[in-house]
Amino acid sequence: MPLRATRCALAASALVAVCLAGVAPAAAAPAADPVTVSAENAALSLGVLGSFETGVFDESAAEIVAVHGDRSYTVNAQKAVVDVVDVSDPSAPRYLYSIGGTGVANSIAIRDDGLGVVALESDIKTDAGTLLFFDANAASASVLGFVQVGALPDMVTISADGAYAVVANEGEPADDFSVDPEGSIGVVALPDAVAAPSQDAVSIADFHDFEAGGPKTLDEAVRVFGPTPESDLPVSRNLEPEYIAVSGGTAYAAIQEANAVAVVDLATASVTDIWPLGYKDHGTAGFGLDASDRDPEGAPTVNISTYDGLHGVYMPDGIAAYEVDGETYLVTANEGDSREWGDFVDAARVKDLGDDGLAPVCETSPLAAQTDDADLGRLNVVTDLGLSDDGSCYEELYAFGARSFSIWTTSGELVFDSGDGFEQITAEAAPEYFNSNHSESNREGRSDDKGPEPESVTLGVVDGRTYAFVGFERVGGIAVYDISEPAAATFVTYLNNRDFSISVEDAANPDAVLSAAGDLGPEGIAFVAADASPTGEPMLAVGNEVSGTTSYYGIALAGDDGETPGGSEEPGDGDGTDATGEGGDAANGEEPGGEPGADGPRTGTQTGTGTDSQAYGADAADDASGELPYTGVDAGLAAVLAALGGAVVAIGVTSLIVARRRARL
Repeated sequence: MPLRATRCALAASALVAVCLAGVAPAAAAPAADPVTVSAENAALSLGVLGSFETGVFDESAAEIVAVHGDRSYTVNAQKAVVDVVDVSDPSAPRYLYSIGGTGVANSIAIRDDGLGVVALESDIKTDAGTLLFFDANAASASVLGFVQVGALPDMVTISADGAYAVVANEGEPADDFSVDPEGSIGVVALPDAVAAPSQDAVSIADFHDFEAGGPKTLDEAVRVFGPTPESDLPVSRNLEPEYIAVSGGTAYAAIQEANAVAVVDLATASVTDIWPLGYKDHGTAGFGLDASDRDPEGAPTVNISTYDGLHGVYMPDGIAAYEVDGETYLVTANEGDSREWGDFVDAARVKDLGDDGLAPVCETSPLAAQTDDADLGRLNVVTDLGLSDDGSCYEELYAFGARSFSIWTTSGELVFDSGDGFEQITAEAAPEYFNSNHSESNREGRSDDKGPEPESVTLGVVDGRTYAFVGFERVGGIAVYDISEPAAATFVTYLNNRDFSISVEDAANPDAVLSAAGDLGPEGIAFVAADASPTGEPMLAVGNEVSGTTSYYGIALAGDDGETPGGSEEPGDGDGTDATGEGGDAANGEEPGGEPGADGPRTGTQTGTGTDSQAYGADAADDASGELPYTGVDAGLAAVLAALGGAVVAIGVTSLIVARRRARL
């Protein structure tokens, strides 16, 4: 890849830095043999059209992505800007320019008419952040103005009608926990024209009504925890909105660490309710997990098992919303997240319970005999949940995240959960790299943490069917489910544009092998409908924060000339409209629920990975038996990872103008 010579000019506003590249980064070739596995009779397939490289490894150089016309826009947190790329030919993306302001770019959304908005975190993250507005129709960087919002604006979206920009002001504490700003949701009334709103168009929906003695009652199951360096407003300072979904006049904000959803009325910019999400039962068949990276020591194996007394805390990150027969449903990617600020840490390995002031597992707990490394000993769990009434021991244990995606009603009912399907799928697709990390290729490097770590989800309609596209932050890849029937969602296909034979972190010169490794650490996904796509066919744009690549995936219907998108033919026929997605034009969503159950047929057949539960998904209409149907990909379609001889591509060092990064672990 040629060196990228970058120069910056200060624009008329001192807040804006417009960066133009002298020599653009080269487009990257797809991985030599992308990993893929599909359900029997899968209705569609994914294929890699092309990739745009920054050449920056593990520095968050490609995160949230949006597409407007023939251009894609990717948040490059490493440079604190948004990179704009010509994708009129997605197989040969071409860098155009970058745009940014003071602070770190976190998220982007673009309205259909080209009004774009970027969420900018302040240089001091506990200070108020800003929204930057720009014209996506302009030939070069065209900043329209700024408004101030809350602390650490982490995600921004635009309502489907284009009337509002809605931003999740996460309000994380300072790294030493000396300051903890309030979390909030910003609601910005947008002008009809492609122009910046004024500051008086900004309203802040806060959580003050849910403080002790306030007019609204906070459900006890909403997880409010941790030190309070500023003793006032302990609820408002502890709740940290992560992502936003908008449906009609209502926004739904995922509050990840609190395992809850806030409901916001956009007209009044007020929080009307906060719902707890409940917990996933990892003791139920089809809802197991692989909990150890050392089972046995030195020879990890795929061991997806159930454990009575172990639960998953959904803690979603990416969220999306859609309608079926006039009813709104909310979709969550259940990543999980811990809080580690200063001396405060809310996570511990199971084997360490009973040490360093932590309570032990109760002798009467069904988990008392499961604390060895080969069982649950290595698993990281939440330290403030599962304690007995007197706090002397842990009766149950709660793991971070649910290693799944879920569908909920807007009244908080869990309609569907994919169970242990993600681990079943990835175990079949790449068994030698099951639960691999993203910066290095290994086996089970993340089993003791959050597994494949579903981070992002976007929705799209293709040929009249609604699909969820879920990105796995760690092992990588995109899983596709047909969610047209919310209670009976089915697995369709999985594609991972990664060459596992190249372990970038372990390489003597990581920069020299980065391009050949493919996509590492998908962070944001945007669905592009056929009528808005530069190819005339539906596609995905995916920002990969570890490899620093933005990749473009074609979506083809089964039977379209027998070709997979990204091959010698264009992606197959299929239309659709953009539903919702991270940093996309419309809404993303999510909601709470109760315990999962299972029934209903699924696509595919049982896989043969030697594990004890094989369900690729389960809905909440379980019968009294609690048994789950076997679902997933036909074993005959299993993709065996071949030995890949990837060519080593020399990569030059990128000259960058801002050395900022925001680590997302």
